[in-house]
Amino acid sequence: MRDMSRPVSIRSRRQPPLKALAGLTLAALLLAGCNDPRPAASQPAATPPEVGYVTVVGKPLRQVRELPGRVVPLRIAEVRSRVAGLLVERNFEQGSRVQAGDLLYKIDPAPFQVELASAEATLARTEAALVLATQQADRLKELLARQAASQAQYDAAFAAQKQAEAEVAAARAARDRARLNVAYTELRAPISGHIGRALLTEGALVEAGSGAPLATIQQLDPIYVDITQSVGELNQLRRDLANGELTRLEDGAADVQLVLDGGRLYPHPGRLLFSDVTADPGTGQVTLRVQIPNPNGELFPGMYVRARTIQGIDTDAIALPAQAIHRTDDGKAEVWVIGADDKVQRQQVEVGNPIGANWLIQSGVRPGERVVIDGFQKIVAGMQVRPTRQVAEAPEAAAEDSLHGGSGRTTQLR
Repeated sequence: MRDMSRPVSIRSRRQPPLKALAGLTLAALLLAGCNDPRPAASQPAATPPEVGYVTVVGKPLRQVRELPGRVVPLRIAEVRSRVAGLLVERNFEQGSRVQAGDLLYKIDPAPFQVELASAEATLARTEAALVLATQQADRLKELLARQAASQAQYDAAFAAQKQAEAEVAAARAARDRARLNVAYTELRAPISGHIGRALLTEGALVEAGSGAPLATIQQLDPIYVDITQSVGELNQLRRDLANGELTRLEDGAADVQLVLDGGRLYPHPGRLLFSDVTADPGTGQVTLRVQIPNPNGELFPGMYVRARTIQGIDTDAIALPAQAIHRTDDGKAEVWVIGADDKVQRQQVEVGNPIGANWLIQSGVRPGERVVIDGFQKIVAGMQVRPTRQVAEAPEAAAEDSLHGGSGRTTQLR
């Protein structure tokens, strides 16, 4: 039974322990610190990211256009026979170089020599008849003067003389034709150049004026390259030259460089001769002919090449490195531009043709602006950056690289 004489401690039941009270006080202080909007004095400020950039510069830049082309010979001649006969000799090495007048084939001349002998005999007979007719006419002329012969007799003798002269002329022409046929039995090179394979061999029967040639000779140094360009591009070039956007090249400048398979440049520059006056109705393109040296025979007919044609000079062209240009989801080109306050913004540009490792910029940037070319992964629009590394590349240097060894395509035609 409980002892009612001892006092009961009410405080020990209702007052929380001291340790629990201290914990609650600490939690309240921490929560108050989290809600404090003032930053901690020890937290460091963020450092702007470094970016590489290039300063936009407008400088003269040669406009180059890379066009497809085919190599064609400077001159081509097909060796054909003018007379029919049996082929008895072939006097050339296939694929070798021949000179104009070299003997290539020989046809059996015996039948033509017989015809020549017959023509010469006929000529001798007619010449003898002419002598007789001339003597008779002269005799009757004297008798007529002495009135010992009639006018009719003299007229008949004079006509016989003229007929004999005509027969002599015909016989002489037949003799000359027979001589030509004998000469035609020797087939000679009409031009100097490289001869191809022999299409007929000894023992073959040749027909006069047949459709198939006996061989083909091609003159390959210098050589032509026929390149094609669309009518629209050609007209645009002419408009650019007319309104002053492009400046014409100086006269006499070598303005064509060939690009061979694998991107290797042909070492000898060529020159543009002319452009065709008729467009192909199927493709809408015109043909431009280029003449180019071929001293080592590296170019041969039918070969496919690409021709870089210098078509003018843009006096204030702007070129940017390829890595500076980005594409949006809808395919539009844009660049990152560093403002005066070192903050970056996107800026749309209109891109032209590539020049080596650079691209021509038609519009969207101005000379003096700074364009980011490195560090894109660290920036967003409106961010302040630290442009510490400037990359400088002159546009004309890029054009030189494109023309004399770069791998890029190029721009326009003179």
